[in-house]
Amino acid sequence: MEGETFLWLVRHAPVDGAKGTIHAADAPADLGDHAQLEALRQRLPPDAPSYASPLRRTVETACALELEPQLIREFGEQDFGDWTGRRHDELAATEGETYAQFWSDPARERPPGGESFEDQVARVRLGLSRIGAGSATLVVHSGTIRAALCIALDLTPAAALRFVIDPLSLTRIDRLASGWRVVSVNQRIS
Repeated sequence: MEGETFLWLVRHAPVDGAKGTIHAADAPADLGDHAQLEALRQRLPPDAPSYASPLRRTVETACALELEPQLIREFGEQDFGDWTGRRHDELAATEGETYAQFWSDPARERPPGGESFEDQVARVRLGLSRIGAGSATLVVHSGTIRAALCIALDLTPAAALRFVIDPLSLTRIDRLASGWRVVSVNQRIS
């Protein structure tokens, strides 16, 4: 890929749903923090192309930021398969060893019918390869941002899972001719 790419990665607004739940693709965003959304919008590159995961919460957040994103399937959150829509406390009580086994190595283990974080990293790598030179805004998920940091810093997936990525935070990474550069991670704009 020719030219340098400057990426503004925004985690979507909080999910408007029960805490402790592995949210489904149609889970809505809580867009009530208008001041935070406006402050974040002011920090994004003007007139740059934007991209988003096709999940409802990212699309709604992008629209609240006055973006018209191209939807990129590869930027979706990790697929938790059969566990999607269920609460963690319920899964711990009903799935027993299967649930415990997943959390013993969450980078490599797959939930039933789902994908591992390693799988997500590979998918995000493909999505990032589709972003051309110049500035771009991506409205995505915490896992997607961790995957991008995994790629940029050449980390193991297990190490990348240590990053905290808050709702409506900004992470900045650049793809340069000489490699990746990390400008900021999990920056809260106010």
